[in-house]
Amino acid sequence: MAARVTDKTKELCAIKSVTDVTVEVVEGDARNVICDAVDRHHASVLVVGSHGYGAIKRAVLGSVSDYCAHHAHCSVMIVKKPKTKH
Repeated sequence: MAARVTDKTKELCAIKSVTDVTVEVVEGDARNVICDAVDRHHASVLVVGSHGYGAIKRAVLGSVSDYCAHHAHCSVMIVKKPKTKH
């Protein structure tokens, strides 16, 4: 599955003419892995998605994007999932 995701990522970058990309697969708690990658790559901005969970679900599961917003040593942009139209 990781190979499919990295292949798709590389394909999308090539389509958009984005050439300076590093793709890594790392195991571990997403919050720590992402913040460690920010430090390791000296990132100036981190873009993460948000599932848009409610307060209760977020309290139980924790929020990776919220953790990163408070702990990453760079600017963090949280992109929310678009609302579906009925």
